[in-house]
Amino acid sequence: MRIVLGVGGGIAAYKAASLLRLFTESGHDVTVIPTDAAIRFVGTATWEALSGNPVSNSVWDDVDKVNHVRLGHEADLIVVAPATADVLARATAGLANDLLTGTLLMAHGPVFLAPAMHTEMWQHAATRANVATLRSRGVTVMEPASGRLTGADSGPGRLPEPADIFAAAMDAVARSGGSGPLRGRRVTISAGGTREALDPVRFLGNRSSGKQGMALAEAALAQGAHVTLVLAHADVAPPPGCDVVRVESALQLRDAVLEALPATDVLVMAAAVADFRPAEVVATKIKKRDDGSDPVITLVRNPDVLREAVLAREGRSEPLVIAGFAAETGDATADPLTHARAKLARKGCDFLVLNVVGSDLVFGEDSNTVTILGADGTESAPVRGSKRAVADAVIGHAARLLAP
Repeated sequence: MRIVLGVGGGIAAYKAASLLRLFTESGHDVTVIPTDAAIRFVGTATWEALSGNPVSNSVWDDVDKVNHVRLGHEADLIVVAPATADVLARATAGLANDLLTGTLLMAHGPVFLAPAMHTEMWQHAATRANVATLRSRGVTVMEPASGRLTGADSGPGRLPEPADIFAAAMDAVARSGGSGPLRGRRVTISAGGTREALDPVRFLGNRSSGKQGMALAEAALAQGAHVTLVLAHADVAPPPGCDVVRVESALQLRDAVLEALPATDVLVMAAAVADFRPAEVVATKIKKRDDGSDPVITLVRNPDVLREAVLAREGRSEPLVIAGFAAETGDATADPLTHARAKLARKGCDFLVLNVVGSDLVFGEDSNTVTILGADGTESAPVRGSKRAVADAVIGHAARLLAP
């Protein structure tokens, strides 16, 4: 495979040398295009020695070969790592003021960007808008890692490890040329546990780790889908290759899901959404009272996001498969299966994934056991195994419902 490896001008440019080695040792032909700033960190001799190809970043070199057109045309994959805030901005604007950005404009194959920059740069509204625009054009923008940055600072913005970039880039190629049942489809998945603020330091939350939601995103990506992950609090990082919308509360999750819904073919509501929230969020920390009395916290009901999504698809001409999750414990009135069937009837979704939970079951574990209940009255045999195995069963079921 012919790969163009673009290298932006950040301190993390040195890591791209390891990424280059991974590509070449896998048998790929790699042309490196560093920016001027990147060459100040890592010289062209390093790139030439590791790639076995000449290195240039000027449109004025080898003019007869028309490199600014040829390289993008011929590349089976373009990877930029690190993709600095400057590279993201220029790619978004469609600038072609050096060989790298010109090559990006001529790309015929998948484009994969691995951002690296300081936390404030990554979180800046301009960068977030640029990332959203690039993703809307079909560019895969990997989420940066969180950790030690240049200097003493830590936070999101660190370049992911080369092995992770390599694996995610190969997945992007597989999706772009694959024939998965969800190829060309858009899947929206909610994941993690919402948190409802009590005061500036306290919240009402739940035990969700987000692992099942991440596995669902991985399974949908593997089947060729474009995945939007609406992510509340989670203990694990989202898989590379999906668009991540960060939320905290149930109201924020609701807004994000409904915003994504018009372009969605499959919606899987796997997040643990709080049923209630405090009626009032106190502006200052709630303190112990001198008179010994306890504060009274009034709760109000959160919106039913799954039901609202079902209602929102009414009148839609294109099919939309909607799946919910039911984490049930059972009680004196009924067993978990009975509660789940009642929930499926109330929600009106196409199928419901039942898992029996408790303080020592499911939450935070790497395995799961679920039963898929269909709106048509069907009931699957229990699916037991890793959360990825469960995710494959759930996404596969959704793909079969969507197929007709």
